[in-house]
Amino acid sequence: MFVIVAGGGKVGANVARSLIGHGHEVALIEQRPFRFVRLEDEFEHRLIRGDATELYVLERAGIERPPDVVVAVTGDDEDNIVIGQVARERYGVEKVIARVNNPKNQEHFDFLGISPTVSAVWSVLAMIEHEVPEHGLVHLLELRKEDLEIVEVQVDESSPCVGKRVSELKVPEGATVIAVMREGRAEGPENENVLAPGDQVLAVLRSGKEEDLRKLLLKPAK
Repeated sequence: MFVIVAGGGKVGANVARSLIGHGHEVALIEQRPFRFVRLEDEFEHRLIRGDATELYVLERAGIERPPDVVVAVTGDDEDNIVIGQVARERYGVEKVIARVNNPKNQEHFDFLGISPTVSAVWSVLAMIEHEVPEHGLVHLLELRKEDLEIVEVQVDESSPCVGKRVSELKVPEGATVIAVMREGRAEGPENENVLAPGDQVLAVLRSGKEEDLRKLLLKPAK
């Protein structure tokens, strides 16, 4: 696999380093002189100095081949958007992964169809939500391109679904239960065991169906 990584900061350098360690071909682009010098000895011919938003720099990195994946992980969201757009629309790169530094800019990536995206802020918030769920529903994964998300619902003593089988639940249209986690084991939704406090229900939702699922599985909010 051939991958172009735009941005030689900690994220980009570690991504490139890991890919090389797994035997993949990598071109790493970095424009800052001090960072380029620091990386030069390690990455040698794999390192390209320049601004990855410039076409000639991308072409020096081999984007015309084209690469299997372009990873835009600079510290500037505008640059990551431009790199993603150029890679996909001008050079026909099918797989583009972009870093979102400021979550407020996520809507711009979505509007321009740049997906998938990675946000360290959202990842940390998701971990906090998972470890300390405030409302019993945890967002595990968002599939923006498909307008879907995977959520986890923690069943407790007051949940209206306690004592019912998944097959008995009137799951709202646009939502699908995919598994029930019990004591560290995943059981398929076809399992006829009744739901009990401590179970974790995993479901796939379409946008706008979260509240319907809450009403089905969780006690009403006060």
